[in-house]
Amino acid sequence: MSTQVDDLRWMQATIALAARSPALAAPNPCVGCIVVKDGVAIGRGVTAKGGRPHAEAMALEQAGEAARGATVYVTLEPCAHKSNRGPACSDLLSAAQPERVVIALTDPDPRTAGSGTERMRAAGIAVAEGVAEEAAAYQLAGYLSQQKRGRPHIMLKLATSLDGQIAMTDGTSQWITGEASRAHAHGERARFEAILVGRETLRQDTPRLDVRLPGLEERSPERIVLSRSPAPQGWTGITAPEAVHDLEAQSLMIEGGAGAAAAFLRTDLVDELLLYRAPVLIGEGRTALGDIGLTNLSDAHGQWRRIETRHLGNDQMERYLRTRAA
Repeated sequence: MSTQVDDLRWMQATIALAARSPALAAPNPCVGCIVVKDGVAIGRGVTAKGGRPHAEAMALEQAGEAARGATVYVTLEPCAHKSNRGPACSDLLSAAQPERVVIALTDPDPRTAGSGTERMRAAGIAVAEGVAEEAAAYQLAGYLSQQKRGRPHIMLKLATSLDGQIAMTDGTSQWITGEASRAHAHGERARFEAILVGRETLRQDTPRLDVRLPGLEERSPERIVLSRSPAPQGWTGITAPEAVHDLEAQSLMIEGGAGAAAAFLRTDLVDELLLYRAPVLIGEGRTALGDIGLTNLSDAHGQWRRIETRHLGNDQMERYLRTRAA
């Protein structure tokens, strides 16, 4: 097997490792790291709850002296800045002396931003960059959004009938989609630090917005309501979509309703769409979206790129990313 193919295979495994618990690492990025020697993983790490220890520190501790001469795969450039919570990962790797370090993404944090790579090369370690970069960027989307845009990565989730309705005219919406879709949606909730609904959804449905999957209950996200009225106990309130720039969360999921969804789309703050469609027709009912500010049909094209589709029972799930300039 070629080095290029081998690197891609191991980096994909490293990204999958980090994808298990992205919200737990906050406020740090959730990084994955695997140490490989003679085709065998001898150390694994993922950023721990609360941000420490870092993935590299955990993986190197598992590998021990065997890390010398190994290949280390890491989803984000090892940090180079000093911290009272632990040593810089580029220093740990320099001391461990692997033969190679393979990195998916350069860290945009100015405290590292290439310095970690330079430090390891100065220590005589070969460094390869940009392996599975797109997949790693998706896994680290929340961290990258906060670094580059000063706000969370925002995903809008919609569960609709085939004709685009989210409820009947009387507001009945339980349940349009099936059990498999609802379980999948709870798994998505567990990936996000915060979850938002509009004022009317909160008033009419009093949603719990928790994670109701066995073993993942503690990963329920912070609850946010978009409203000009004071938020109830246990909720955080924001008065406009632009206020997401004041949130510390790296990831935000929007669950409803049509007004809140439209408000975020109008301000071009939605980065990802998660659509569940059930094989039912409702006819006249409540539509998934209000006015999103579209005045020319041609402007609607080229805005979204589908990255995933799958069947969930009888339902269809589709995932799209917003197409933006770099």
